[in-house]
Amino acid sequence: MNNTKEGKKDVIYLQVLGGFSISFDGRLVAGDAKSKESQFTYLMQLLLHYRGRGVRRDTLEQVLFGDRDIRNTHHALQSVLYNAKKQLRQAGLPEKSYIVRRNGSFYWTEEIPVIEDAGEFERLYQEAEAEGDRERQLRLYLDACHSYGGEFLPAHTGMTWAAQEARRYHMMFCTCMERTIALLREQREYRQMEALGRYAAGIDPMEDWEAVTMEALMALGAYERAGRFYEATADRYLKEQGQQPSVKMRKLLKRLSDQMLHRHEVLEAIQAQLSGKSEERSGGYLCPYSVFQGFYQMAERLSEKKKHPAYLLLCTILDSKGNPLQDDGRLKVSAKRLEEAILSSVECGDVVNQYGRGQYLVLLFDREWESCKRLQETIRRCFRAGHPRSLVQYDIKPIGASLSSAIASPQAIV
Repeated sequence: MNNTKEGKKDVIYLQVLGGFSISFDGRLVAGDAKSKESQFTYLMQLLLHYRGRGVRRDTLEQVLFGDRDIRNTHHALQSVLYNAKKQLRQAGLPEKSYIVRRNGSFYWTEEIPVIEDAGEFERLYQEAEAEGDRERQLRLYLDACHSYGGEFLPAHTGMTWAAQEARRYHMMFCTCMERTIALLREQREYRQMEALGRYAAGIDPMEDWEAVTMEALMALGAYERAGRFYEATADRYLKEQGQQPSVKMRKLLKRLSDQMLHRHEVLEAIQAQLSGKSEERSGGYLCPYSVFQGFYQMAERLSEKKKHPAYLLLCTILDSKGNPLQDDGRLKVSAKRLEEAILSSVECGDVVNQYGRGQYLVLLFDREWESCKRLQETIRRCFRAGHPRSLVQYDIKPIGASLSSAIASPQAIV
């Protein structure tokens, strides 16, 4: 769409995917910080998006005035239309009858063409659907996928018409992605498949498009990159959504572990690769959730022998009312401070993971119960140093059935 935008003048350019803006001849008419949630904005969104079929009067009045107690909505609509025409002239549009009324509906004038990103996306998708040649069809599908810039009018999903269009375009994008992926897989174009997965995950987050990138990396034999990509994805899902990656991603991880082969090495070289040596060995080991999960499962097995007691500690940052802290600015700073307090308080054999945006998990190995309680006090002092009002809730449970039955799960808020 950018190439088209540079090549034509006297055309309205409308962005509705991933944001909203209206520009004409290089000048911003509406959008961004200039005109958010104004009647002019709502009017232009409807007229330009539905420029082909028009917008009925009652629809315009409902969107513009909602349930407000207006004695004469027809007169109010005329005022909005008059002010809109005035604003368009002031924005530099040529003198035209911008808004035309026919058969009870309002239309944007055909004298000033409109290029809309959503319209371009839909056109490419429909052309791809109708194309019979597989090579050309793939190119059209790829162009369509990359022309989808994100959710339809993301700041206006409270409006019924915008929410309906958002669902329609998103379903279209998902279908487009699935058909593109199938063609790329069929033609073994795994590098394009990897790039497409990364693009889709960026503009349509938390929809499992990361699985496309993961599959492509594995098909390319890039097993180490695939492993790092899975760990980064798992960490992001936990921090941003408080959930694990999808079942599909976890199945791909299982396949990865089965397929990952290394060239023959002497034992010393293998040990050097596994070690991950660093100059700083004091404090706990901070790791991604997938690695932490492996440590936990190992702790469960060791605890069955009843000779290696282990405990799971959950630290949750709270607000002044004792609820999980939600403030993004304060939470980011407090989480970093809590991480430093935990890592400096635990032993080098203990394992730490940032489970959520304001939560940390700690695996404590070879500890006695009294030692765990003393550790909570140590973390508390470090975390609250210089910040006496900071609160953290500590929940701790022994790992393994034999220990769990002997010790209750305590809770402490400090």
